[in-house]
Amino acid sequence: MPPRDFTVTGRGEICKNLLISIRGRPMSRCLFVLLFFVLAAPQLALAHESMAEVYARVSPAVVVVRAEGRAAPSLPGEQPLAFGRVGTGVLIDRSGRVLTAAHVVETADRVEVEFPGGEVVKATVYSVNALADAALLQLEAVPENAVVAGLGDSDAVRVGDPVFIIGAPYGVSHTLTMGVVSGRRQADRTVSAHLPELLQTDAAINQGNSGGPMFDSQGRVIGIVSYIMSQSGGSEGLGFAVAINSIRTFLLERRPFWSGLSVIQVNGAMARALNLPQPGGILVQQVARGSPGERAGLQEGTVPVLIGEHRMLLGGDIILAIDGIELGVEGSVDRVFDHLETVAPGSALRLTVLRAGGVIELSLRP
Repeated sequence: MPPRDFTVTGRGEICKNLLISIRGRPMSRCLFVLLFFVLAAPQLALAHESMAEVYARVSPAVVVVRAEGRAAPSLPGEQPLAFGRVGTGVLIDRSGRVLTAAHVVETADRVEVEFPGGEVVKATVYSVNALADAALLQLEAVPENAVVAGLGDSDAVRVGDPVFIIGAPYGVSHTLTMGVVSGRRQADRTVSAHLPELLQTDAAINQGNSGGPMFDSQGRVIGIVSYIMSQSGGSEGLGFAVAINSIRTFLLERRPFWSGLSVIQVNGAMARALNLPQPGGILVQQVARGSPGERAGLQEGTVPVLIGEHRMLLGGDIILAIDGIELGVEGSVDRVFDHLETVAPGSALRLTVLRAGGVIELSLRP
């Protein structure tokens, strides 16, 4: 801590005869030392924080995300059932923006977040990037005592660096788990230039952690939890978070976009089986109520099928093109993402859709 009774007037004993010259100008060494403490002490204090202190400082920025919607039917003819999905998010600014995972909220009919003090706030889905599994929520209000988390630099992260995750595994909110960065997994750019980098960790991640922040040892967000690899269904030390710099590039620094759709890409043998008039397309799985996709008139799948290890819904619309950009061909995903950046705010997208064997045109206004 700074010394007490620090005199900088030159009249006290502590400063007597302690003059140094900086660029030929006299300066009290006491003043120099004082400036050092003023500028460096906060960083020194952070460097010596215990994990308990860092957790206490950043934990209030973490929220529980609850999404309500309609689950896909599991049997043919079965009606969709209501679902309640629980995930995690983190408040990143005072305007009420919350980062979470796309798969938690992308087809939700209703979203709300719960702060550590128990205050529940309604939220709307503001922007989604399904390829990066990242979503941005906008809160209707921000509690006065809300804490905002700082974003770090994931490019500076090294394998072996300590990390910790705060989330709501199985709904148990504000659970802390710790580990290290086990690996950095760069995306295959030959598939798409819009795929994110993933940070691998051995910190425990379970259902409910999705969308939660991965922090570095100083309490800066360096990733958003996405998924795990597991044979048991629970944590086995193979967890992955989307690197925060990828989220900056593919979500925060791009024009906001949310369609309310969950989709899968079909091509090859599947495209031929579905009688597509081109090499591929995007099969609509679900459509959130009140979303731009619903307002456009897109129809979701109704017939559940299992093809290999993949469950999907058939019977929904298949999007063949967006503003004339044919889907299902090499490079089409990147062309669509780049095109969305050029569309004027409020402008509609022209969708070419295959429905019941015929091709129709729909207009989607994000």
